Amino acid sequence: MALPTYLELVNEVLVRLREPEVGTVNENVLSKLIGAFINDSKRAVEDAYNWNALTTTLTATTAPTVFNYALEGTDARFKVIEVYNSSQRFHMSPKTTKEMTALFISTPTPEQGVPTYYNFNGINSNGDTQVDLYPVPNDSYTIYFNIYQPQSKLMSDGEQLKVPSEPVIQLAYARSLVERGEDGGLQSSEAYALYKGILADYIAIEASRYPEEETWEST
Repeated sequence: MALPTYLELVNEVLVRLREPEVGTVNENVLSKLIGAFINDSKRAVEDAYNWNALTTTLTATTAPTVFNYALEGTDARFKVIEVYNSSQRFHMSPKTTKEMTALFISTPTPEQGVPTYYNFNGINSNGDTQVDLYPVPNDSYTIYFNIYQPQSKLMSDGEQLKVPSEPVIQLAYARSLVERGEDGGLQSSEAYALYKGILADYIAIEASRYPEEETWEST
């Protein structure tokens, strides 16, 4: 089944409001508003759970003596699953900013070798997250960053939603009811309660497919 498009999501909400469907999200003031609610709701659903549909792998290839790298395409909302040194075949460990600073200044010249630790350190001018590696790479290594990366804001009619659509539609509908006032249909509070139930169901279904993600082990 094809993923729903931005336009289809907007029309799903318009139908629930008993409003005419549109041919483009920017067709009128109401459809633009619904489009904004769809994006707000998308963000809420994305933040509610670590959806498998949002997983991706970013790659950083190191160069000798360079310890800082930008992860292209990231923003402030990504979540880390694991960081893996593919060249040496081991998982890298996170360090706090204080710990990383101590490592870098513990000797007059920072240690060079196989990168073992990482620390996220601000963003660059493009808004991409930067990461520091230690020891400072002494060679070319391939580092995999497996992350949950939320989808960018939906902009064009044909862009497709990655996370489950039903909770997104239902939350956008609830917000629309608040905006326009009660109109003889569902109360906004009822619509919001329905959203929470639908979201919980989808999270339970997703969690049942990946039980290992809910299991905690001491290391």
